Amino acid sequence: MNSTEVVPPARSVPRRLVAVLLAVLCSGYAVGAAVGWGSCELALVMGDFGLAGAALAAALSCLGHGLLIGGRTRPAWLLFGLSSAMVAFGNGAWGWYEVVLGRTPPQDSPADYAFLLFAPLAILGLLVLAQRPRNPAGWLCLLLDGWLVAGSLFTLSWSLALGRVAAGDGDDPLKLALGLGYPVLDILLVSLVVGLNFRGRDGNRAAVHTAMIGLALTVVCDALFTTPQFHSDYHSGELLDAGWFAGSVLLAWAPWSHGRHPLRPHPHRQHPSAQGLPRRRVASTFSALTPYAAAAVCTAGILYNALGGRSIDRVILAAASTVALALILRQGIMLIDNLSLAQELATKEAHFRSLVQGSSDVIMIAGPSGALSYVSPAALRVYNRDPEELVGGNLLNLVHPEDVDRVLAEVRRILARTRGARFSNGEPSARVECRIRSGEGEWLHVESTVNPYRDGLILNSRDITERVRLQAQLQHNAFHDPLTDLPNRALFAQRVRAALAAQGPAGTTVAVLFLDLDGFKAVNDTAGHQVGDQLLVQAARRLQSAVRGEDTVARFGGDEFAVLVRGRLGHPQVRDLAERIRGALSDPYWIAGAELGVAASIGIAFGPDTPLPAPEPGPGEPERAPDGPSGTAADELLRNADLAMYQAKSRGKGRVVLYTPAMRAELDRRGELEERLRAAVREGSFTLLHQPVVDLSGGRLTGVEAQARWRSAQGMLLTPAEFLRTAETGDAATRFARWLLTEAVAAAARRRADGPAAPPVPVTVRLAAERICAPGMYETLAGVLRDTGLPPGLLVLEVARTGPDALADELGRRLAALRRLGVSTALAGFGAGGGSLGVLARLPFDALKLDRSLVQDLAESPLTRALAGHALRLGRDLGLVTGADGVDHPRQAAVLQELGCRRGQGLAFDRPLDELRLRRALLRRGYPVPGTDRAAAAHRALLGSGPRTGGLAEAAAARPGPQHTPRDLAQRHPVGGPGSGSHGETAVPPA
Repeated sequence: MNSTEVVPPARSVPRRLVAVLLAVLCSGYAVGAAVGWGSCELALVMGDFGLAGAALAAALSCLGHGLLIGGRTRPAWLLFGLSSAMVAFGNGAWGWYEVVLGRTPPQDSPADYAFLLFAPLAILGLLVLAQRPRNPAGWLCLLLDGWLVAGSLFTLSWSLALGRVAAGDGDDPLKLALGLGYPVLDILLVSLVVGLNFRGRDGNRAAVHTAMIGLALTVVCDALFTTPQFHSDYHSGELLDAGWFAGSVLLAWAPWSHGRHPLRPHPHRQHPSAQGLPRRRVASTFSALTPYAAAAVCTAGILYNALGGRSIDRVILAAASTVALALILRQGIMLIDNLSLAQELATKEAHFRSLVQGSSDVIMIAGPSGALSYVSPAALRVYNRDPEELVGGNLLNLVHPEDVDRVLAEVRRILARTRGARFSNGEPSARVECRIRSGEGEWLHVESTVNPYRDGLILNSRDITERVRLQAQLQHNAFHDPLTDLPNRALFAQRVRAALAAQGPAGTTVAVLFLDLDGFKAVNDTAGHQVGDQLLVQAARRLQSAVRGEDTVARFGGDEFAVLVRGRLGHPQVRDLAERIRGALSDPYWIAGAELGVAASIGIAFGPDTPLPAPEPGPGEPERAPDGPSGTAADELLRNADLAMYQAKSRGKGRVVLYTPAMRAELDRRGELEERLRAAVREGSFTLLHQPVVDLSGGRLTGVEAQARWRSAQGMLLTPAEFLRTAETGDAATRFARWLLTEAVAAAARRRADGPAAPPVPVTVRLAAERICAPGMYETLAGVLRDTGLPPGLLVLEVARTGPDALADELGRRLAALRRLGVSTALAGFGAGGGSLGVLARLPFDALKLDRSLVQDLAESPLTRALAGHALRLGRDLGLVTGADGVDHPRQAAVLQELGCRRGQGLAFDRPLDELRLRRALLRRGYPVPGTDRAAAAHRALLGSGPRTGGLAEAAAARPGPQHTPRDLAQRHPVGGPGSGSHGETAVPPA
């Protein structure tokens, strides 16, 4: 609780009750003393032992408080307790004589000495509480003030009574010392009380004030007791005892009157400057008037003697002279102090004036009505307005009209707080931001620190226009694309959520269009990223011109854009808008004098309140009934549009596709299959089979191809077509490829280690180009060859799918590295899909294998036979070992023999075998090949009688145009194993 807080009512009520009870007690004592207590005996008891009991209570209270608390005030309370104990002892001794012994106390009784010790102990306690001066001048002022008060009181007291007491007791020194000791000590005590009333410490101000009031009341009663009028007629139990009783009661109550637990540390006091009040260095008003009041009292004592016809003795003359001298010295010191303070004040005023005038902030002082009474010179530099012209005007006239109400509300709140409560710790009361008109008419953003100042306000203002602009720019950059200045993904998602939450009229449609520029990567690769950025900027402008004014166009990054459509539009209108966007983005772009072209794939997803159209059937898919609406969340709407866009790209690009729930189901299904694939690889649910590769010329087993099979829960081996398609993409695909490669190499190494009983043959592993180029795949292959000890020549790596053109360079580097390692490479699936002829010229292959789709109709279709013959001849001209996949019928094997195909694999020879059956097939060393003799005769008829060493020379003589030379062809590794020729291939004329 700080110094501005009040005591809670729950704690103040008991203290108030105690104070009331003590007041009633003192009043009762005073009434009893006034009526004489009813009897002389009771008056003696109450006048002696009653005062002793009150003094004893004060002694115990002060001693107990002093023992409980710590700090600098402990000795003072202990001294007050001892002084009260002296009073209690003196009253008790006085009562012993009067009540018990029944006689008047003697002049030098123990009571007189005890009463005499009360004042010195109290004086020491007050000195402990006194605020000690910090310099010699302060000590001199304290001594002078003390002597002014003490000397004046002594002069007045000597004139009234002390002079006569000293004259009457001049024969008895002890009696004279006792007679003068009381008043002199009381005068000193009163002098300290007067000074300390305004010099005491602030820690327990209420307790100190209460104690000083109690001591002052006791001193007044002592002074009255020493006068001849009271001293000669005094007897115990009179009304004068009520003053002593009240003084002791106040002193007993003083330690507990501050309302704070004695063991609890005092809270932090607040500096007066926090309340808006200056801290005073000189004495208070009363302290400043104390010397003059003391001089007046001294003058009154002299006038009393002079007007009464009494002679002024030397004591009064000496005391009055010293008081006058002390007053003169005190005035001189105060004059010097005032001059020093004035000089210091002038220095500080100049210092603060220079700070205000040199400050970069504008300092203004406004009254309660808003009128400006001061404006610092910085206004000319900040606002470009003359400060003198602003003085006298109203502050609100400078504020922007839209900010006036807010500024008024803040100012009224500050003024209300100023009137109702004080501010703590000197902190600024408020910060207000508003716009103020400059001299050029421009509105400046200004931040003002507002503090209460007298009845008005003081404002410390600074120009924050640049900061506001920077914050606005940063906020704009946070929600906009830096290249196209379109909204980014975060702002677009906010607007989608707002559009879905808004209550529109019936028939309101919310649709999201996701766009991707097809062919943009090729532009980046060929023309450069700078040209690509210019194309994106032009595409963004075309998008903005193609949509409606209320639609939102955003860029998500790269070549992805999105459009938010909201309004009373049906499905056909949104589809037409998408087609218009696609057409606008597909027009040629002219950049740096060159024509560039891209296309756009667009996916559309409708909000939950929009009826979805019937799903478009995919290639080869039957018509489906429309499903229910999609989810309601904005994130789900964005995901649906993104999914529809990828469907558009997968269906051939450059088209518009509407989202259907079937797309989400397909994606979930693929995700589930991929997860199951991870689990199958992790748990060992796949097993490895091998299909023999047979030499079509003689039936010799020249190799095996490793194939994976799914092991069901019942132990059946199933062909995992769906799993194998899933294994073509994703992280699970890379894990599956590593498992297949590792298991195939390890199995081949085990067969080779078994010796001649199972002669080693090359093992073929078929992987997609993406898996071969996956990070760490080359290291995995090299590591498994090193760990198993299998010679690299017994491993053939088939590329099942060459992948996109962008992957061709990386694939070529990976295949070249594998061939340097000693691993043979082959192209599988030749004749199916696009791009197969181009990769033969760019990629280093040792073998070529026809796709099973080209082999299936080989026996029945002359066209297929002609295509297969040309493909095989191309492979022979390039020096590749030719083969065919999917040879399931004898007739297909016979035709392949006639066309010059070297090797084949399929059900016409054997199905995929487990390890035991594979070893038996290896021991047989061959398979019967249908039509071997007829094929050989056909070969001889076609080749003629001339010796042929290979098909490369014939191909060069027969085909016009550019020809491959041996320097153009990559180095080839034999794949056929032992007994093969240079390439393991027999020259066959074209089909």
